[in-house]
Parts: sequence; structure tokens; C-alpha cells
Amino acid sequence: MGKIVARDRLIFALDVPSAAEAERLLDRLQGHISFVKIGLELYTAAGPDMIKRVLDRNMRVFLDLKFLDIEETVRRATARVAAMGVDFLTVHANRKALTAAVQGREGSSLKLLAVTVLTNFDSNDLREMGIQRTVQDLVTARALLASEVGCDGVVASGEEPAAIRQKVGPRFVIVTPGVRPAGKGVDDHARATTPTQTIAAGADYLVIGRPIRDAADPSATVTEIVNEMQAAFDARTA
Repeated sequence: MGKIVARDRLIFALDVPSAAEAERLLDRLQGHISFVKIGLELYTAAGPDMIKRVLDRNMRVFLDLKFLDIEETVRRATARVAAMGVDFLTVHANRKALTAAVQGREGSSLKLLAVTVLTNFDSNDLREMGIQRTVQDLVTARALLASEVGCDGVVASGEEPAAIRQKVGPRFVIVTPGVRPAGKGVDDHARATTPTQTIAAGADYLVIGRPIRDAADPSATVTEIVNEMQAAFDARTA
């Protein structure tokens, strides 16, 4: 395996309410980040034009819209996303939705990530939904389903990559949100992990938003995170 470049594996969650604020942050981080997540808040405010703006900066885009609808809707919406030049798209880990998304992205390079269990959920949340499985059991079952229907990877917390690897092997992409540098607080994530913990567990990409967005010096914060990530990747591949 070749050397993993940590800078390419950090996805900055651009969770801001407007295109203008997004542009200001991207200006400050130009040259420090190469991959950006656009989620519900910014996509609702700025739409597909925001994707084009990020791509015009030669940055990759992870579109985190967590599709879940009837098959026709998911298939057609996924085809539209694929045409935009996005790298990653999230779809909830429902067999019909995932299968439709795989059909919709046919002929493109779009990678589909199944959302397993949101990182702010714990076992109590699952019980309230009538689900008796543990979080880890549900995550791994959904990862196996995603692999079976032809998805490229999953979104899962930093507590689950090792268990996922046992089910689906080393090539399945694992993207982990809810990553927090030590001492920075976990916000609303019930299953938060540090960059070192997340990479040691087997994750491929780390999604980090608020610790960078809200920092006094976002670019310096990115440098610190990337340095920690690089050390963890180097240790994992040594």
C-alpha cells in the first residue's frame, strides 16, 4: 500500500447558512483543504450553484443529503447528482433506496455511501424507534447490506470501523463524521472519537466541521488536525 496523504482524507463540513459565508471560509482555507462536505443547511440555502463554486476551486465535493424516498425519486435524483461532478453522495441504508441509487449513478464516477446509524444516536434512541439491536450490530448489518447492493462505502462513527472491516473487508470506504480533536468537546455526537482513534479503528476519511469552522484560526486548526491524521495513518500502515 502506498503512503496515505492525510490532507486528501480530511473532509471539511461546510455547515454554514449562506453562500457568502461559505465563500469566506473557503477563501481562508484555500490551499489547506481539498475535500468539502455540503449538507442540508448550505444546500438548502445555495443549491447546486454552491457545488459548482466548490468544484471551480479544484476541491472535491461530498454531498450529504441522505436520500430516502421511493425508488424512482432516488434513482432520478442520484442521476442529477452524478451529472454535477460530485465525488460522494449519502443514501440511507434502506435496500430499495440504495439499489435505486446504484442504478441512478450508472456510468458515472459518483461513489455512494450508505448512512448506517447517525452519530448522535445511541442504544436508547434505537429502542425508541423499536429497534432491539445494539448500535454496532445495526451498523454492521447495514454496512453488509450496502456492500451487497453495490455501494462503495458507509458513513459510520469512529467506534465501528473495526467491526465493519470484519464484515466487508479492507476495500470498502468508511467515512466517519463526529470526529473531535482531544479536548475540543463532542457537541451533539453521542459516539465521538478523536482523529487518532478513528484512523486506528480503520476509517478512510474523517469529516470535521465545527472545530475548524469555529476556530479563531481555521487554517492553523486544519494543519494541526492533518498532522495528527498523518501520524495515525503512518502508524496504521507501518
